Order: sequence, then structure tokens, then C-alpha cells
Amino acid sequence: MTFAAEEAKQKRQLYEATAVKTGEIAPPRVLQPCKPGHCPFAGQTVTVLQGKRQKGGAIDELKEEFEAATGAKLNLVQLAHEELYPNFISDLTNLGGKYDAAYAAAWWLGELADGGFLLSYDKYYGDPRFPKWNIDDVLPAPRSLLSYGGKKYMVANDHDGQVMYYRRDLLADAQHQAAFRQKYGYALDVPKTWAQFRDVAAYFNGKDLNGDGVPDHGLSMHLKVGAQGMFHFMSFSAPFVIGPDNPRLYWFDPQTMKPLIESPGHVRALTALVDLVQFGPKEMLNWDLGKSWDHFLAGRAALAFTWGDLGALAQEGGSKVKGKIGSAVLPGTREYYSIAQHKWVKTAQPNLIGNTTGGSWAGVISKQSKVPAATYYLFALMATREKSQVYAARGWDGIDAGRTFHFLPPEGTGQMETYLKAGWDEADVRDYSKAYFATFTNKLQFPYLRIPGAYSYWQALDLHLAEAVAGQLSPEAALKATAVDFEEITIRRGRERQRQSYRASLGQ
Repeated sequence: MTFAAEEAKQKRQLYEATAVKTGEIAPPRVLQPCKPGHCPFAGQTVTVLQGKRQKGGAIDELKEEFEAATGAKLNLVQLAHEELYPNFISDLTNLGGKYDAAYAAAWWLGELADGGFLLSYDKYYGDPRFPKWNIDDVLPAPRSLLSYGGKKYMVANDHDGQVMYYRRDLLADAQHQAAFRQKYGYALDVPKTWAQFRDVAAYFNGKDLNGDGVPDHGLSMHLKVGAQGMFHFMSFSAPFVIGPDNPRLYWFDPQTMKPLIESPGHVRALTALVDLVQFGPKEMLNWDLGKSWDHFLAGRAALAFTWGDLGALAQEGGSKVKGKIGSAVLPGTREYYSIAQHKWVKTAQPNLIGNTTGGSWAGVISKQSKVPAATYYLFALMATREKSQVYAARGWDGIDAGRTFHFLPPEGTGQMETYLKAGWDEADVRDYSKAYFATFTNKLQFPYLRIPGAYSYWQALDLHLAEAVAGQLSPEAALKATAVDFEEITIRRGRERQRQSYRASLGQ
């Protein structure tokens, strides 16, 4: 393999955008070096497993400060994202003790905490010997992912959720406004429903959106199998299924573990998502996340819905959309299928659903760790306000906003200056802050799946979604095939175990 090919492979593994340059803002040092003979963890080594990231990510950035303050050593092992979970679970189940901790995704907890593989940090949290951070600073929805079964396992760090991004300049253009009204009979504005989102995507598709004389696209998504494209469907489908009369039933019947994924609401959602694909580039069927972000950052799409990283990356050097990228909560629907009532329910206002879709990557401690206190110390240092508010303002580290001090007044206690120092446009950050605050405080939330085998279920969904968007299966057939696979996974895992775990995850 040539160097260029190997480099391209590595970039794909990172799920990172390549169209922009990373900024240089760094978090302040918060710890002083320990005095010889008084270092709390002298001689210890903390080994952490994480996905490959440029610059080693935020953990590697802490190495010198952590080691100087504790006397311990940090050994950071970086693997491709698809290798993370298999390596960690193998070490845990085989009692290898190779890793003290992992930079884990929230969906891992169903397997790891339920299986008794992780150490809760309850006894360390609040202890004055460790760096101070406050779990109550985390907004309600992402805070719910930090604990499992009443115990704290994930140390607050990344707070994933999806919002809609739109080109503010295009929607404000007088000529576009006039032409859109003439074509669709209503005012061009930030979409409040997925039907309106479709109209805006259709209108801008094929127009030159960045002034280079080349036709561009209505939207940008990533739909490659194995590249987490199924997350798009989860967020997109939420308001077709979840609503005031059906706040939690989406994945399974909690009494029987029968899959619910082929309900009329799911089918209508997938039909609508497949319809949207025509307004993006054909290549996005094979795009990973970074490719999709790059397309929007180059000014080549009017709309996107994805994670917080895109809003931050848009502020970096090379972005064509800085000062033009608006953010808003994901659009809703005018009716949803209540699985609880077996009927469609109309809503007076758009049915908007919050979400914590994604990994919400954060540190978890192996129960086999011989240095658990030192390991928690490292993650607590990452969780401090001084560090976190800088992480959330940067695009390259993959850490997204979710705490009160990340959001601007009046919603939060954050400071505009923090974002301006990181290179943000003021209008961009105001939209971004409002969109994520509203997403994470919405009482109606898309139910996050945290049961053993969660990712196996999601991989099955991912495969059949790809068949639907490629036109190989109808939406109904794709979801029926997904339900069959779900049932097989449940049987293999043990229906009663899965049922108990699922009910626990719903608070039942």
C-alpha cells in the first residue's frame, strides 16, 4: 500500500473531516506538579484504550500535566474505531488486565456494566483528592447516559446529539425567498418539519451554493454500511414514532422483547428518508462521516443533520461556511404513530423530539484495573470545567457540548469569549448553543438503546437501511428484515436476560 493510500485509510478510520485545518487553542493547565515524595500515584501506570485521533486526542494532550501532578505514567493505546470494542471486551472477558480503562461509547454500558465488567466511580466522585467536576452541570438527557443501574460509570466528557444545520445566508437571500414562495406557496424559513426540510433540500439541489460554477446539493449525509449511518435514521425517525402518548416505545415491546422496528411510524420515516437521498450526491451512499462533513464545509450543501462536531469544524480554517452556518433542533412531524395506542396521532404543533444519538464518548474504568484511583484522576481532570469548555469549542477533538457552562445565557452560564477565542463566528455560536440546549432539555427524548448486544442490533439495522436507500429493498421489506435479525439476536442473547436489561434501561 502506498503512503498516500495508507494516509487516506487512516483518515477514514478517524471519522474526521479533512477539508479544514485544526485550530491551536488549548485548554489551560489546572494542576501543579507534585513535590517529590508527595506524588499520589508515583510509580503507577495507567493504560487507556481509545480510538485513533489526530494529535492523540484530548487524552494525550493531558499526558504531561497528569504525569507531573500524580507521578504516574499514562500509556495511551490507539486503535481504529471498529477495533475498540472487540479489544476491550476481549480483555475484560479473558481477565487479561491489559487495559485500565477505555474511551467508551455510551451503548457499551448495556454489555459492560450489566455484565459486571466495569468499576463504578461513585466512591471517588466528590472526593477532594481528585480534580473537581460536577455531574449536575450536565444537561438532563446526556446526564442520563453517565449512569447505569443507579451507579456512575462514565465520566462526563463528550455529549453527542444530532441537530440540523442549514445555510443561513441561503435562507436569507431575497431572490431565493421569492422563488421558493412562488414554487411552494409558503415562506422560505428554517424547516420545522421533515416535510419542509424536503422542500428546502429539493429547492436548493442542483444550484451553485458556493460560487464556483458547479451545481451543488440540497443536503449531505453519510450512508456507508459500517460507518454509523444508521444514526441518521434513528434521529430522523424519532418524531414519526415518539410523542406525548408514546414517549418510550421504539425498539422493543418491554414485555416480550418483540421488535417494534417495523411499525407504521418506522416505515413512514424510512420511506421519507429514502426519498431525501435524491437531493444529495449519489456518492454519499458510500460516504463515511468525514466525507459528509467535508461536503457541507466546502459550501456544497444547503442542509445537514449530524453531530455537534460540524458546527465547531465550520469555524476552522478552510471552512467555506463560517458565519453562514445556522443550527436548529431537528425538524418534527405533524403526526406520529403511537405504538402504545396502535394509531396515528396528530399534533397541533410540530412534534419535536430531543436525542442523544451517538457515542457520547467518555472514560470507563475496568474492574480489573490495579490502579483505579489514578485512572479516575485522569478522567476527572478531563472533566474539569476549565478543560471541558475548551474541548467543546474546538472542532478537532470530537468532544461536543452538553453542560450548562457550554451554553450561552440565558440558557446556560457559558461565555461568548470562550468561543470567540476558538475562532467562532458570533451568530453561528448563538444558533448552535440554542439548538443543543433545546435538544438536550426536551422532555421527549429518543430512547437510547443500552442493552447487551446494542451494537449488534444497530449493525443489522445499518445493513438493511443501506439496502433501502440503494433501492435494493422497499422500506417495508428492509425493516421487516431488520425485525427478523433483531429477533435472532434476542434469541441468541437470551430473551429473558434481554427483557430484564431493556426494562431496566426504561426505568421499569
